Amino acid sequence: MFLQADWIVKLVMIGLLLASVATWTVFFAKSAQLRRLGAVQREVTAAVSALRSLGEARGQGALADHPLVREAQAELDLSADALGDGEGIKERVVSRFERFEAAEARRLTAGVNVLATIGATAPFVGLFGTVWGIMNSFVGIAEKQTTNLAVVAPGIAEALLATATGLVAAIPAVVIYNHFSRQIAAHRAAIADTSAALLRLVSRDLSRGTAPVRKAA
Repeated sequence: MFLQADWIVKLVMIGLLLASVATWTVFFAKSAQLRRLGAVQREVTAAVSALRSLGEARGQGALADHPLVREAQAELDLSADALGDGEGIKERVVSRFERFEAAEARRLTAGVNVLATIGATAPFVGLFGTVWGIMNSFVGIAEKQTTNLAVVAPGIAEALLATATGLVAAIPAVVIYNHFSRQIAAHRAAIADTSAALLRLVSRDLSRGTAPVRKAA
């Protein structure tokens, strides 16, 4: 059916098949990325929750290099001459955490938005191929002056094939997009948990007057 289809319908189906390939490529790549990041984030949250002071994170290599820990430490260093304003420091630390979380969400959604586009447009692209195939059937009827099945069947067949290809491209894209939306939301919640644990450490250090500040030379 594909080989006998009109060239316009062939282009539609090839485009939809490429969109389907893109969908599954994003699925496998993003699944591996989110699985890896989720495992790391859970470990970091557990490690931070067990600390009594932000300074204890310095001696733990991987934890000390975590972006959220670096953000908290950077704000303490910049606020070395204003440690008496604990609420102001915590507000600025929260601001840094929120910016990191937003940047991480933008990074994780890269590629996922393509799935939304495919899911929204693929049925209509397939419908275009359907309309074109039906139109070819009517052209055949007009040319042959008959509604014989042999005349209308090729156009109807390519129309149905275009419809099926559009659905094959669209349905997985929508399902996978919704799946990743939930996964990214869960990852953002894990980042928020780590941020809250770090903020508690900063608050304790400020209350004790033991904030681990690295003053500029």
